[in-house]
Amino acid sequence: MSIFINEANQEFHLQNKQISYVFRVLEKSKQLEHLYYGKKITHRDSFSHLIEREVRPSSNMFEGDHTSSLEHIKQEYPSYGTTDFRYPAHAITNQLGSHVTTFQYEDYQIQKGKPTLPGLPATYVEADDEADTLFITLRDPVLNLRLVLSYTIFSNRPVITRSAKFINDSEEDYQIENAMSTSIDLASDQFELLQLNGAWARETHLEVNRLATGIQAVSSTQGASSHVHNPFIALKRPETTEHTGDVYGFSLVYSGNFLGQVEVDSYGVSRVMMGINPFRFSWKLAPNQSFQTPEAVMVFSENGLNGMSQTYHALYRERLARGYWRDRTRPILINNWEATYFDFNEEKVLEIASTAKELGIELFVLDDGWFGERHDDSSSLGDWFENKQKLPNGIKGLSEKIEALGMRFGLWFEPEMISKGTKLFADHPDWLIASPNREPSHGRNQYILDFSRPEVVDYVYQMMDNIINDAKISYIKWDMNRFMTEVYSKELPADQQGEVFHRYILGVYSLYERLIEKYPEILFESCAGGGGRFDPGMLYYAPQTWTSDDTDAIERLKIQYGISHVYPLSAIGSHVSAVPNHQVGRITPIETRANVAYFGTFGYELDVTKLSDAEKEAVKKQTAFFKEQRELIRQGVFHRLMNPFESNETAWMLVSSDQNEAIVGYYQVLAKPNESYKRIKLVGLNPDKCYAIEGTDKTYYGDELMNIGIILAENFTGRADEYWSREKAGDYHSKLFVLKAL
Repeated sequence: MSIFINEANQEFHLQNKQISYVFRVLEKSKQLEHLYYGKKITHRDSFSHLIEREVRPSSNMFEGDHTSSLEHIKQEYPSYGTTDFRYPAHAITNQLGSHVTTFQYEDYQIQKGKPTLPGLPATYVEADDEADTLFITLRDPVLNLRLVLSYTIFSNRPVITRSAKFINDSEEDYQIENAMSTSIDLASDQFELLQLNGAWARETHLEVNRLATGIQAVSSTQGASSHVHNPFIALKRPETTEHTGDVYGFSLVYSGNFLGQVEVDSYGVSRVMMGINPFRFSWKLAPNQSFQTPEAVMVFSENGLNGMSQTYHALYRERLARGYWRDRTRPILINNWEATYFDFNEEKVLEIASTAKELGIELFVLDDGWFGERHDDSSSLGDWFENKQKLPNGIKGLSEKIEALGMRFGLWFEPEMISKGTKLFADHPDWLIASPNREPSHGRNQYILDFSRPEVVDYVYQMMDNIINDAKISYIKWDMNRFMTEVYSKELPADQQGEVFHRYILGVYSLYERLIEKYPEILFESCAGGGGRFDPGMLYYAPQTWTSDDTDAIERLKIQYGISHVYPLSAIGSHVSAVPNHQVGRITPIETRANVAYFGTFGYELDVTKLSDAEKEAVKKQTAFFKEQRELIRQGVFHRLMNPFESNETAWMLVSSDQNEAIVGYYQVLAKPNESYKRIKLVGLNPDKCYAIEGTDKTYYGDELMNIGIILAENFTGRADEYWSREKAGDYHSKLFVLKAL
């Protein structure tokens, strides 16, 4: 059992071999006080010695008690309005307009394993001994509302997941205006806030700032988790590095509007909250109805940022991603988008696929432009039937010809969108998300279908099913290329318009679920103009995500370095693309493009028929290398070694679970003259094993590689004769080191 209950003083201790989490019930108010979260501590019969109380100038809950101010008590799921003036974890308004709540402890329940969250993505277990779950039930006696807080602690992972459920046992309607998934008051402000920020084509850039008194937050109001902020934050000690020191990670398993916030008060307490963004959110909670928040995943690491990341990687790879493709080798794919854009026909597609097959590529993906009258981005979304001018044999005929080549076939959809001028728009103009009497804004010449309405989801499912059921489709790229404006559903009454954002995401999840249930062997890859919806919620349905529309290898160093803080390589869509690169115009060696793309799902985004003979030979070697190493890449333990946000160089590595194999990637952006000698110190190896580096006659013990490092001078240069005649590495150079234990 990982959960200990001190019944006499109503204390709860969640514990495994790595972490402890302790809280208690306040004696008078029956609210929950947080006591400790961090490295494992010994369980004891009482944690009363951790309670902090003293008289301070403040408002107090009880007459004669000058230490009952919630402003100075660290809490589990705080409210606003009864002496705590910090931002609350929940807000509920009754029919009188009052927003005051006082949820009081009622009872607890412990369950082996981990229950699902109906309609929502969440981490899971395959056996009940993998986790224990504690449910704390509280009740507001005035409103007659129940609040059930869920805490799951995994048995062998430093992970606690949290969520909240509100249940209306009264005969009145209430409006939930804020419902965080987790809230915790940490007893220190000596942290740095780590976040992943960006924009389209430059997602998940790492930013680290020292906490200051006040509020620091990341969020989205765009209807999706967005390119701007990823639904993740971490608090690390100032001295914490990639490999040492304490760090707390917070990740939200959700794909819509979110808020991750840290509020530092005047007494050095850091309140961390994460959940659905309360901005423009409200939920009508009718009698006998309930509302469930998404799941937040909290990770504590005493082994630095790499330790935190490795916990997230294993959890999300093994217990968030699911289904047929979770543990299977992913095929090397080629996508025709940057090869042809909208300008293709069956002959051109088959020419690319045939050449790709000769080069060792296993899956051909037909991107945008195969349906309706889609010759550019101004039409046809919603008319999901083949363009017979481009594809005279339809998707069915094309897929059969691709399979006859010995390849698998994949197809692009953007099911959440609609274009004007389509049959769908003519038949159902009311299915758009649009505000009454206002002209809807467009993005990429398209509009958004109201997925908060089940009949819309039903229709789109049937359209997709008609295509998929008739063809040989092994892969679907699910795109979403614009965010939500004029958010309003014609189906919902005025007092439920605040539900549209959340109901929309629930509709997206339900469509995914129906397609997965009918077609369990299709590999789904999610995409939202690249990384606009790269979040844990999507990984529950699609085990990989197109990380960014920016395919430039040098830009991808920062993007993939950033995203690796939370997400496993098995989720990171990464391709070798054409040069000059279509996003930044940079020309990089094909070897460097591959050396970056290997650390992900790996594929190609170019016209292979236009490659030179030398480039084709390079691609053959690349596909052969990836096939040899892809299980290590998919399952290996990933370590970040050199930070591209801090230097001209990047380095990272993968180590097999038995420490017998490793791959090290080293990348230099700009060349420098007459450089000093360089070494890369490795991590994660067995110090007592002797390793050979492929392509050399050198052997090193693990302790040498970790304490001295790979000496780049003898592995990185070309000819070793006189300086002026020696071949120079040049800009955008990279090197892979493959290590095997002897």
